[in-house]
Amino acid sequence: MRRKMHKKLLAAILAFVCVCTLQNGITVHAKAEDEIVLRVCNWEEYIDLGGWDEEERIELDNGVEILGVNPLYDDFEDWYFETYGKKVRVEYSCFGTNEDLYNQLNLGDTYDLVCPSEYMIMKLMAEGRLEPYSEEFYDKNNKCNYYINNVSPYIDKMMRENEINGESWSKYAAGYMWGITGVLYNPAEVTQDEASTWKVFANEKFKRQVALKDNVRDSYFATLGILKADLLTDSDFINAPDYASRLEDEMNDIHPDTINEAQDILDSLMGNIYSLETDSGKADMITGKILVDYQWSGDAVYAMDQADEDDFTLMFAVPKESTNLWFDGWVMLKNGIGGSAEQKHAAEAFVNFVSRTDSAVRNMYYIGYTSSIAGAEGDTTVFDYMNWCYGAEDSDTDTIEYPVGYFFSGDDADMDYVITASTEQIGRQLYAQYPSQEVMQRTVVMRYFDEDASKLINRMWINVRCFDIKDVPVVVWVIVLFVILALLGKRALGGKTR
Repeated sequence: MRRKMHKKLLAAILAFVCVCTLQNGITVHAKAEDEIVLRVCNWEEYIDLGGWDEEERIELDNGVEILGVNPLYDDFEDWYFETYGKKVRVEYSCFGTNEDLYNQLNLGDTYDLVCPSEYMIMKLMAEGRLEPYSEEFYDKNNKCNYYINNVSPYIDKMMRENEINGESWSKYAAGYMWGITGVLYNPAEVTQDEASTWKVFANEKFKRQVALKDNVRDSYFATLGILKADLLTDSDFINAPDYASRLEDEMNDIHPDTINEAQDILDSLMGNIYSLETDSGKADMITGKILVDYQWSGDAVYAMDQADEDDFTLMFAVPKESTNLWFDGWVMLKNGIGGSAEQKHAAEAFVNFVSRTDSAVRNMYYIGYTSSIAGAEGDTTVFDYMNWCYGAEDSDTDTIEYPVGYFFSGDDADMDYVITASTEQIGRQLYAQYPSQEVMQRTVVMRYFDEDASKLINRMWINVRCFDIKDVPVVVWVIVLFVILALLGKRALGGKTR
């Protein structure tokens, strides 16, 4: 049915020259010197690379058929020439983590368009390194402006209402993929209640059978969920009129005392976890090495899909304390665009092309994550794709009605956006890709930490990952000093050494 992490296209794509026939019959070939070179840097395996087999053709209820033959960025080159009569060549490259991208930029790598996560977008905004989108980009009357016409009302609202230094995220960023974090678990060994709390990573019942993320932001977030569990699950806190803002404050708490307490918890967790991982957790869950893994929703879907192929069930739970709402977005870099209107137009056009609903479906099918694209009024392509993935079969008798209106129309009671799914989807792929409205109410975006806060957090993480120099016993320092003095004395007495 679905394929998540598709094999890379191995066969070479034959190059060809785009030719445009004008009304006067003259055939014009785009000149090499007129070619725009668009430098795009994205996460690894985070765009449809094409190479689909014919049997993978997707046929949706609205009559749309989708088949990824070429890499999406190659198709963009053809579309741009057909639409604007100008040849563009995409230089596409990848990065592994937000920090890797940031280091690449600081080392002098130049890109026009990159796709970092929310906290890195905030950092780049705060540092004044981003080029704002043009007013034209947000003109809904332009039929080629697929992003603003197709973006989910939920994502659009989040982008417009959140700010850095008084400037809206939407001024500089366009949503690409989004999701939440949670707990991927083996239901044969772990109950839903046990998995539905960040405390599962401290549960000694699963000693050396749980894994956390090998990055400070995600692991610190989970640790705050453990540290503040009593407060976050208190009914008075949950029912407070300012619950959302208070929850965001608590889950982004960087007070020095809080960081110290978090370090103590993380230190204890190191004795309970199997590993700190970035990508190996999925395989470790599928092979049964571990029972619980901190996971991003898209990777959780991939792991569940792969496990299903082996008749092995995994499930996804969202901690009751809170969860992280994350998104990756396209931003233009000032030093790449360089004040060029032509370069900026090509970059914005790329964002629009990947925001077409057929492009969104291709990407979701290929990489397994959830697109920020919902579709304009009357375009049901993305919703129909959901049905194609998760809709109940005619023979299913045990079904649920699963509303997703909050994402598609902005109203969770909108009956046009209710999917009838098998009850087996509870806590499974549908739940991970499009969390329920109840889950969304306890989501929090990780804020950008300024330089001072980042130093404290990073120092804490170094202490956890290595050792805290303050915890080294005095006797150890005495021994180290004695050894150093002995070596120095031996060198002074022995003259030359080899």
